[in-house]
Amino acid sequence: MSNIRITKKFSFETGHALYGYDGKCKNVHGHSYKLSVTVIGSPIENRNDVKFGMVIDFTDLKKIVKEEIVDQFDHATVFNETTPHVELAHELKNRGHHVILVDYQPTSENMVIDFAQRIIGRLPVDIKLFSLKLQETDSSFAEWYASDNL
Repeated sequence: MSNIRITKKFSFETGHALYGYDGKCKNVHGHSYKLSVTVIGSPIENRNDVKFGMVIDFTDLKKIVKEEIVDQFDHATVFNETTPHVELAHELKNRGHHVILVDYQPTSENMVIDFAQRIIGRLPVDIKLFSLKLQETDSSFAEWYASDNL
C-alpha cells in the first residue's frame, strides 16, 4: 500500500514577547497563527473498519491538535520562564489572564518544535508526523520536517 500525506489546518490567537530581542518583538504583542499539520501513513485496508480508506480520520487529528495546541495556546500569552518576563507573567496570571510559561524563547521556530513533540506523543503508532508549518504572519513562517530531525 502507498504512504499518503494528509494535512489539516488550524488557527489561533497567541501573544508573546521575546526577552532580550533587539527589535519591536521585545514588546508584548500577538499573532493570528496558522498551523498546518501533515501526517503520513497508509490508508486502512480493512473493509470492515469504519475508517476504511483513511490514513487517519480528520476528526481524530483535529482532536489531538486542538487538545495539545489550539485549546492551550489560543488567547494565551507565552513567556520564557527563565527571563525577567516571568514577573509580568505572574502579575497577568494574578489578574486572571491565560499565561503559558515555557522553557524556551517563544519564537515561531521554538514553538513549532514544541508543537511537534506534543503531536508526536499523541499519534497512533502507525501514523507519523511528516511536517508542521506555523505561520506567524502572511509572509513569515517556521517549518518542521520529520526528515530533518532523524
